[in-house]
Amino acid sequence: MNIGNIGISRRGFLVATSAVVVGGIASGGSALGQATTQPAPAVFKLPPLGYAYDAVEPNIDARTMEIHHTKHHGAFVTNLNRLAVANPMLGTLTAQAILADNCAAVPEAARTPVRNNLGGHLNHTLYWETLNPAGKSGAEPVGALAEQIESDLGGWEKAKTDLAASSMGRFGSGWGWLVLKDGKLSILSTANQDSPWMAGQVPLLGIDVWEHAYYLKYQNRRADYIAAFWNAVNWQAVGGKFENLGK
Repeated sequence: MNIGNIGISRRGFLVATSAVVVGGIASGGSALGQATTQPAPAVFKLPPLGYAYDAVEPNIDARTMEIHHTKHHGAFVTNLNRLAVANPMLGTLTAQAILADNCAAVPEAARTPVRNNLGGHLNHTLYWETLNPAGKSGAEPVGALAEQIESDLGGWEKAKTDLAASSMGRFGSGWGWLVLKDGKLSILSTANQDSPWMAGQVPLLGIDVWEHAYYLKYQNRRADYIAAFWNAVNWQAVGGKFENLGK
Protein backbone atom coordinates (compact mmCIF):
# COMPACT_ATOMS: atom_id res chain seq x y z
CA MET A 1 0.00 0.00 0.00
CA ASN A 2 1.31 3.43 -0.89
CA ILE A 3 2.09 5.62 2.12
CA GLY A 4 2.05 8.98 0.36
CA ASN A 5 1.29 12.42 1.74
CA ILE A 6 -2.17 13.08 3.17
CA GLY A 7 -2.04 16.83 3.07
CA ILE A 8 0.21 17.45 6.07
CA SER A 9 3.94 18.08 5.91
CA ARG A 10 4.60 15.29 8.38
CA ARG A 11 6.92 13.05 6.41
CA GLY A 12 8.69 11.67 9.44
CA PHE A 13 5.50 10.42 11.04
CA LEU A 14 4.35 8.75 7.86
CA VAL A 15 7.73 7.06 7.48
CA ALA A 16 7.47 5.84 11.07
CA THR A 17 4.06 4.37 10.36
CA SER A 18 4.85 2.94 6.95
CA ALA A 19 5.26 -0.56 8.37
CA VAL A 20 1.68 -0.31 9.60
CA VAL A 21 0.23 0.46 6.22
CA VAL A 22 2.44 -1.73 4.10
CA GLY A 23 2.31 -4.53 6.62
CA GLY A 24 -1.39 -4.91 7.09
CA ILE A 25 -4.91 -3.93 8.11
CA ALA A 26 -7.53 -5.74 10.17
CA SER A 27 -10.73 -7.50 11.31
CA GLY A 28 -14.14 -8.54 10.44
CA GLY A 29 -17.22 -8.23 8.33
CA SER A 30 -18.07 -9.28 4.80
CA ALA A 31 -19.86 -6.10 3.76
CA LEU A 32 -17.04 -5.00 1.47
CA GLY A 33 -17.88 -7.44 -1.26
CA GLN A 34 -19.25 -10.83 -2.18
CA ALA A 35 -17.75 -14.00 -0.79
CA THR A 36 -14.98 -15.57 -2.80
CA THR A 37 -13.20 -18.90 -2.80
CA GLN A 38 -10.04 -17.23 -4.04
CA PRO A 39 -7.25 -17.29 -1.45
CA ALA A 40 -6.79 -13.89 0.17
CA PRO A 41 -3.60 -12.17 -0.96
CA ALA A 42 -1.14 -11.21 1.75
CA VAL A 43 -1.58 -7.49 1.14
CA PHE A 44 -1.51 -6.87 4.88
CA LYS A 45 0.70 -8.47 7.51
CA LEU A 46 0.73 -8.60 11.28
CA PRO A 47 3.66 -6.46 12.45
CA PRO A 48 6.04 -8.12 14.92
CA LEU A 49 6.19 -6.71 18.43
CA GLY A 50 9.96 -6.44 18.45
CA TYR A 51 10.08 -7.83 21.98
CA ALA A 52 8.88 -10.89 23.89
CA TYR A 53 5.30 -11.25 25.09
CA ASP A 54 6.48 -11.19 28.71
CA ALA A 55 8.64 -8.08 28.20
CA VAL A 56 6.19 -5.62 29.75
CA GLU A 57 5.31 -7.68 32.81
CA PRO A 58 4.18 -7.09 35.49
CA ASN A 59 2.28 -4.18 33.98
CA ILE A 60 0.68 -6.26 31.22
CA ASP A 61 0.92 -10.04 31.46
CA ALA A 62 2.45 -12.24 28.77
CA ARG A 63 -0.70 -14.25 28.04
CA THR A 64 -2.74 -11.10 27.46
CA MET A 65 -0.04 -9.73 25.18
CA GLU A 66 0.09 -12.94 23.15
CA ILE A 67 -3.68 -13.26 22.72
CA HIS A 68 -4.07 -9.55 22.06
CA HIS A 69 -1.39 -9.54 19.36
CA THR A 70 -1.91 -12.88 17.62
CA LYS A 71 -5.68 -13.29 17.95
CA HIS A 72 -7.22 -9.82 18.09
CA HIS A 73 -4.78 -7.89 15.96
CA GLY A 74 -4.17 -10.99 13.85
CA ALA A 75 -7.89 -11.19 13.06
CA PHE A 76 -7.84 -7.64 11.71
CA VAL A 77 -5.07 -8.60 9.29
CA THR A 78 -6.74 -11.83 8.19
CA ASN A 79 -10.09 -10.19 7.54
CA LEU A 80 -8.63 -7.19 5.77
CA ASN A 81 -6.77 -9.44 3.40
CA ARG A 82 -10.11 -11.05 2.57
CA LEU A 83 -11.75 -7.66 2.15
CA ALA A 84 -8.95 -6.52 -0.16
CA VAL A 85 -9.86 -9.27 -2.64
CA ALA A 86 -13.23 -7.64 -3.34
CA ASN A 87 -11.98 -4.11 -2.76
CA PRO A 88 -8.62 -3.49 -4.48
CA MET A 89 -8.68 0.17 -3.40
CA LEU A 90 -7.54 -0.99 0.03
CA GLY A 91 -4.20 -1.82 -1.51
CA THR A 92 -3.77 1.38 -3.51
CA LEU A 93 -4.72 4.24 -1.18
CA THR A 94 -2.89 5.27 1.94
CA ALA A 95 -4.44 4.22 5.22
CA GLN A 96 -4.86 7.90 6.13
CA ALA A 97 -6.62 8.64 2.83
CA ILE A 98 -9.00 5.73 3.38
CA LEU A 99 -9.90 6.82 6.91
CA ALA A 100 -10.03 10.58 6.22
CA ASP A 101 -13.31 12.40 6.76
CA ASN A 102 -14.88 9.36 8.37
CA CYS A 103 -13.99 7.09 5.45
CA ALA A 104 -15.60 9.39 2.87
CA ALA A 105 -13.57 7.78 0.05
CA VAL A 106 -15.00 4.35 0.81
CA PRO A 107 -18.31 3.14 -0.68
CA GLU A 108 -21.06 3.54 1.89
CA ALA A 109 -21.74 -0.19 2.19
CA ALA A 110 -18.09 -0.82 3.01
CA ARG A 111 -17.45 1.97 5.50
CA THR A 112 -18.21 0.13 8.72
CA PRO A 113 -15.92 -2.87 8.14
CA VAL A 114 -13.18 -0.59 6.76
CA ARG A 115 -13.45 1.75 9.73
CA ASN A 116 -13.38 -1.14 12.20
CA ASN A 117 -10.59 -3.09 10.60
CA LEU A 118 -8.23 -0.46 9.27
CA GLY A 119 -8.75 1.60 12.40
CA GLY A 120 -8.09 -1.44 14.56
CA HIS A 121 -4.92 -2.28 12.69
CA LEU A 122 -3.47 1.22 12.95
CA ASN A 123 -4.55 1.61 16.57
CA HIS A 124 -2.94 -1.63 17.65
CA THR A 125 0.26 -1.11 15.72
CA LEU A 126 0.78 2.22 17.47
CA TYR A 127 -0.02 0.56 20.80
CA TRP A 128 2.73 -2.06 20.33
CA GLU A 129 5.21 0.55 19.13
CA THR A 130 4.73 2.71 22.20
CA LEU A 131 5.05 0.01 24.86
CA ASN A 132 8.41 -0.15 26.61
CA PRO A 133 9.94 -3.48 27.67
CA ALA A 134 12.20 -1.53 30.03
CA GLY A 135 9.42 0.65 31.40
CA LYS A 136 9.98 1.97 34.90
CA SER A 137 7.66 3.51 37.43
CA GLY A 138 7.68 7.30 37.19
CA ALA A 139 8.76 7.51 33.55
CA GLU A 140 7.37 10.52 31.74
CA PRO A 141 7.78 12.49 28.51
CA VAL A 142 10.91 14.59 27.99
CA GLY A 143 12.30 17.05 25.47
CA ALA A 144 10.15 18.76 22.86
CA LEU A 145 7.11 16.62 23.64
CA ALA A 146 7.28 17.49 27.33
CA GLU A 147 7.55 21.18 26.46
CA GLN A 148 4.47 21.07 24.24
CA ILE A 149 2.52 19.08 26.81
CA GLU A 150 3.34 21.85 29.29
CA SER A 151 2.21 24.51 26.81
CA ASP A 152 -0.93 22.85 25.45
CA LEU A 153 -2.12 20.61 28.28
CA GLY A 154 -0.92 22.24 31.48
CA GLY A 155 1.97 19.88 32.20
CA TRP A 156 2.42 16.15 32.35
CA GLU A 157 0.69 15.47 35.67
CA LYS A 158 -2.46 17.24 34.49
CA ALA A 159 -2.27 15.60 31.06
CA LYS A 160 -1.81 12.18 32.66
CA THR A 161 -4.84 12.73 34.88
CA ASP A 162 -6.94 13.96 31.96
CA LEU A 163 -5.91 11.09 29.68
CA ALA A 164 -6.70 8.55 32.39
CA ALA A 165 -10.09 10.20 32.95
CA SER A 166 -10.82 10.18 29.21
CA SER A 167 -9.93 6.49 29.03
CA MET A 168 -11.94 5.63 32.13
CA GLY A 169 -14.90 7.62 30.86
CA ARG A 170 -15.16 5.69 27.61
CA PHE A 171 -18.36 3.68 28.01
CA GLY A 172 -17.83 0.18 26.69
CA SER A 173 -14.93 -0.49 24.35
CA GLY A 174 -12.59 2.08 22.84
CA TRP A 175 -9.41 4.08 23.28
CA GLY A 176 -7.98 7.08 25.10
CA TRP A 177 -5.63 9.23 22.99
CA LEU A 178 -2.92 11.85 23.01
CA VAL A 179 -3.15 13.41 19.54
CA LEU A 180 -1.81 16.33 17.52
CA LYS A 181 -3.85 18.44 15.13
CA ASP A 182 -2.99 21.80 13.62
CA GLY A 183 0.12 21.96 15.76
CA LYS A 184 -1.73 21.50 19.05
CA LEU A 185 -1.84 18.54 21.41
CA SER A 186 -5.15 17.36 22.80
CA ILE A 187 -6.68 14.45 24.67
CA LEU A 188 -9.72 12.56 23.49
CA SER A 189 -11.46 9.21 23.46
CA THR A 190 -12.85 7.18 20.56
CA ALA A 191 -15.31 4.31 20.50
CA ASN A 192 -14.58 0.79 19.29
CA GLN A 193 -11.71 0.84 16.77
CA ASP A 194 -12.33 4.34 15.46
CA SER A 195 -9.05 6.04 14.62
CA PRO A 196 -8.11 9.67 15.30
CA TRP A 197 -7.05 9.77 11.63
CA MET A 198 -10.76 9.77 10.75
CA ALA A 199 -10.91 13.36 12.04
CA GLY A 200 -7.48 14.40 10.74
CA GLN A 201 -5.78 13.97 14.11
CA VAL A 202 -2.32 12.40 14.37
CA PRO A 203 -2.26 9.82 17.20
CA LEU A 204 0.88 9.77 19.34
CA LEU A 205 -0.18 7.53 22.23
CA GLY A 206 -3.22 5.32 22.67
CA ILE A 207 -4.57 3.45 25.69
CA ASP A 208 -6.56 0.42 24.58
CA VAL A 209 -9.50 0.06 26.97
CA TRP A 210 -11.19 -2.86 25.29
CA GLU A 211 -11.46 -5.57 27.96
CA HIS A 212 -9.30 -7.94 25.91
CA ALA A 213 -6.38 -5.58 26.61
CA TYR A 214 -6.45 -6.16 30.35
CA TYR A 215 -9.13 -8.61 31.53
CA LEU A 216 -6.95 -11.67 32.24
CA LYS A 217 -4.87 -9.76 34.79
CA TYR A 218 -7.13 -6.93 35.93
CA GLN A 219 -10.65 -8.35 35.31
CA ASN A 220 -13.04 -5.38 35.55
CA ARG A 221 -10.47 -3.07 37.18
CA ARG A 222 -9.85 -0.75 34.26
CA ALA A 223 -8.42 1.92 36.57
CA ASP A 224 -5.71 -0.47 37.79
CA TYR A 225 -4.77 -1.32 34.22
CA ILE A 226 -4.52 2.35 33.29
CA ALA A 227 -2.39 3.07 36.36
CA ALA A 228 -0.02 0.26 35.38
CA PHE A 229 -0.02 1.32 31.73
CA TRP A 230 2.04 4.44 32.51
CA ASN A 231 4.89 2.18 33.65
CA ALA A 232 4.90 0.48 30.25
CA VAL A 233 4.98 3.55 27.98
CA ASN A 234 8.02 3.96 25.74
CA TRP A 235 8.34 7.74 25.93
CA GLN A 236 11.39 7.70 23.70
CA ALA A 237 9.23 6.20 20.95
CA VAL A 238 6.34 8.60 21.57
CA GLY A 239 8.67 11.58 21.67
CA GLY A 240 10.43 10.40 18.54
CA LYS A 241 7.14 10.27 16.64
CA PHE A 242 6.31 13.77 17.79
CA GLU A 243 9.70 15.20 16.87
CA ASN A 244 9.63 13.56 13.43
CA LEU A 245 6.31 15.15 12.51
CA GLY A 246 7.95 18.31 11.21
CA LYS A 247 10.64 16.52 9.17
